[in-house]
Amino acid sequence: MSLMSVQNADIIFGAHPASVFSMIDSGETREAIRKKTGHTLAVSGASLSLYEGEIVVLMGLSGSGKSSLLRAFNGLNPVSRGQVCFKNQPVTDFKFLRRSQISMVFQTPALLPWRTVFDNIALGLEFKNLEPAKISRLVFENLERVGLEAWSKSYPRELSGGMQQRVGLARALAMESNILLMDEPFSALDPLIRAQLQQELLKLQKDLKKTILFVSHDLNEALLLGNRIAILDNGQIIQIGTPQEITSNPVNAHVNRFVAMAEKHCPRCASKIEDMPQ
Repeated sequence: MSLMSVQNADIIFGAHPASVFSMIDSGETREAIRKKTGHTLAVSGASLSLYEGEIVVLMGLSGSGKSSLLRAFNGLNPVSRGQVCFKNQPVTDFKFLRRSQISMVFQTPALLPWRTVFDNIALGLEFKNLEPAKISRLVFENLERVGLEAWSKSYPRELSGGMQQRVGLARALAMESNILLMDEPFSALDPLIRAQLQQELLKLQKDLKKTILFVSHDLNEALLLGNRIAILDNGQIIQIGTPQEITSNPVNAHVNRFVAMAEKHCPRCASKIEDMPQ
């Protein structure tokens, strides 16, 4: 049984999303729909299941729909047609899920500059009305996980970009959610810091075994982190598979271009990418 899923999901931005369903069904392109109706078809016909303890990476070019699809899982982007399910039951209360089951790490951590590192991490726990002692325990546990326990009294302006992103990760982990949504959390960082945080995320995952949906536009990152990879193009999922499946059997020229741009070796594959069938 999947922990969470979207099924046949269309995500449409505009005043009257139902008015474009017939255009989608007849095969109209995103551009044609936008020109004729002013609506944006962000995601079309997407189905994706998340299973406990896995990392699924959504990847594609800018505008492919990957962030829009990720935000459907916590209700930030409502599904116009189709459904979102939690443990095979349609979700009717996204606020409850966001309080108890799902946390999110954004591309920029959006820390509150007037709150210390401790207080930024504690914010969501305060909304849950937890006892101060429990809040303190959870904050320091997760500061230790991300290696920032000595910075608890510092302010965001005193931290580097990588440290701020660690605070954002600690804030999400402190919520003790089963599911983490991570929207390109490392893309704005320098390459060395990015590589370090990727390794730290993998180490944390060995211990915590969260279910993670991770957005990236970088196949090398997807190959390193993902148990499965879903590649989007023009709002549609065009291939889902393990790193080995994606690199050895790209379904079309679009996926093949991603594979061709990747590094010489797939981090989770036994073979060289250049030796795999194209």
